[in-house]
Amino acid sequence: MEKNDTINFKALERELQAALAADEKYQRENAAKLRAVEQRVPSYEEFRGIVLASHLKPLDQKDKIRGKGIVPWNCHTTRERTFEDVATEIPQETSPFQPATSAEFYRDWRRHLRGGPERYQALLQLGGPKLGHLFKRDVGFGLLGELLVALAEHVRLSDRAAVLEILHSLANTGRFTLNLSLLSWAERESCQHLFQKLQAMGTAGPMQE
Repeated sequence: MEKNDTINFKALERELQAALAADEKYQRENAAKLRAVEQRVPSYEEFRGIVLASHLKPLDQKDKIRGKGIVPWNCHTTRERTFEDVATEIPQETSPFQPATSAEFYRDWRRHLRGGPERYQALLQLGGPKLGHLFKRDVGFGLLGELLVALAEHVRLSDRAAVLEILHSLANTGRFTLNLSLLSWAERESCQHLFQKLQAMGTAGPMQE
């Protein structure tokens, strides 16, 4: 079982690397073009400048909050996110996480599972097969990165097999390659750390329950 997990894991990692290498540059520049069109830039020089600068690392939310003099891309979006960040400090009643559809998953994931440990436990509770069924058509924009971050930050040796099963299920969801290409810089780094942790756990000896 351990050998099969390792082989599948390596295949999944190769698929991720290939997808990111193939789609990252195209998606980044295409997003920059769309952003320039939405902003109705007055000249071709400005349009070209936005596209050429698309490789620059975007600011994290923390940097946006910390840097008072920085003008955000979208003031309304920034205000909403700031409000959500503050709302996370408000205690909420816990409820069973048993979504029957992808829409219910997304709603409860955002509404009830604010913390990383809670999200990690919820993913383990649902398991790979259930997640694969919920997101058979598509994981949804932005959600894949949040799932990978939760796994990367809280994965444990005893959960290695379950996490691998979750990754395999996610890799078989609709538009997986596209969703990979839309990961943020921080989410890609978390994904890399997750793979490194799983590889290290695989060479650490038999899994201990």
